Amino acid sequence: MAGTGSSPFAASYPEARQKFLEAAADAGVAVEAKAHPLPGLHDELLAMDVARDGHPNAQRLLILSSACHGVEGFCGSGVQVAMLRDAAWRAKAAENGVAVLYVHGLNPYGFSHIRRTTHENVDLNRNFHDFSQPLPVNAAYRDVHPLLVPEEWPPDAANEQAIMGYIAKVGERAYQAAVSGGQYAFDDGLFYGGRSPTWSNLAIREVLRTHGRRAARIGWIDVHTGLGPSGVGERIFAGRDDPASLSRARRWWGGADGKGVTSIYDGSSTSALLSGLMFTAVYDECPQAEYTGMALEYGTVPVMESFQALRAEQWLTAHPDAPKEKADAIRRQVWNAFYTDTDAWRERILAQAREALSQAVEGLAA
Repeated sequence: MAGTGSSPFAASYPEARQKFLEAAADAGVAVEAKAHPLPGLHDELLAMDVARDGHPNAQRLLILSSACHGVEGFCGSGVQVAMLRDAAWRAKAAENGVAVLYVHGLNPYGFSHIRRTTHENVDLNRNFHDFSQPLPVNAAYRDVHPLLVPEEWPPDAANEQAIMGYIAKVGERAYQAAVSGGQYAFDDGLFYGGRSPTWSNLAIREVLRTHGRRAARIGWIDVHTGLGPSGVGERIFAGRDDPASLSRARRWWGGADGKGVTSIYDGSSTSALLSGLMFTAVYDECPQAEYTGMALEYGTVPVMESFQALRAEQWLTAHPDAPKEKADAIRRQVWNAFYTDTDAWRERILAQAREALSQAVEGLAA
């Protein structure tokens, strides 16, 4: 993970944060740092950094966020830094009366520690529930949980054969849904949604209250990685299962026929049907606004390879005393699963992000 020089992309959380803070300062945009209670992998300060580019009373607000899933922030941070450095983009947003809210490091702990989860071992994008009510039950996950995080890593042949047997029985798509849909029963497992709001959950809600309650229209692009063909940014609708909202998202981002926007509700997305999604906080905290959102999901490696990296990550979480060489190898495996360290991949990411952000400004201004 070497340094990246003048590139907007970084090879560590401290480098990514520094680039973001410098880009905001160069653009004359103030940054509010919400300090995280724990230190980073290298004992650095962690924070959810929030920069608003535009009038505080703007009626049109576009949110661009990174690192909901920690390690995925290496992609999203690069997009945010590039856009802060892009004077033409900033001018277009301003001319259309759109304020842009950059939320850098939604999950700074996972970003720094090369983990997908928060320090509570929670998948932030499964953590948005009314916890006074019964939580969803993922019965299929219960069947595979004993196999996913074995006592030894790498897993032995019997473990791998058992997982392959399960996939052969139910199919890869059903396996993906069972593992990634979100579960609330095993706090030492994968895609655990928690039993109370995480630090990041509470922090982003505060950000939405502060910056979103004066807006009549809100758009939100949350950058993710790890699903789909390498370098391809799938535009996944991020809203309630509401035909009007989906139609609006498809007008903004879906192309002439609207099919460029997929949905977890109709099975058109590479993502499984998920629970406890972060975007639902907008409805709670900014009820006055018309909301339109999407997850911009960039492909890296095949999904089974991503899952294997997450299994390794979870094993390392359960074994913090693992030898440094082994721990470093697992972090490298996770990094490679959610970030592709090539110029060609990065160029594709930025081109697609610029297009989607420009379309969002036009949609908000229409």
